[in-house]
Amino acid sequence: MSKGQYLTPAKAARGLGSAKSGTAHHIRQRVSAIALIFLVPWFLFSVMKAVLGGYTDALAWVSSPINSVLLILTAAAAIYHMRLGMQVVIEDYIGKAGTRAALMILNTFFCAALFAVIALSVLRIAV
Repeated sequence: MSKGQYLTPAKAARGLGSAKSGTAHHIRQRVSAIALIFLVPWFLFSVMKAVLGGYTDALAWVSSPINSVLLILTAAAAIYHMRLGMQVVIEDYIGKAGTRAALMILNTFFCAALFAVIALSVLRIAV
């Protein structure tokens, strides 16, 4: 099989082909979604239970090592999934290369900052 066999005639004429990054992106988004299938129901049930117990019970709940680790994992999976989704939106709907690059950088920094705030907050309560 030759390299040009997978190109449409228009792409072959322009010399464009696959970027070869779509499959990895798709798999990462699906893996984070599968993690969220398990983590989000746990999170919702646990937070409702902790909030109904009052402030001190909620603090005790977050202080539990298992709960604090699962909270950080939930935040990591959700933020990573959000970052991947926003990346697709930016790539698909922003035409100017400079604007697209700036928004991609902002997307990454915003997600990193959001995760840092959540992780530090949970760790501060847990320790």
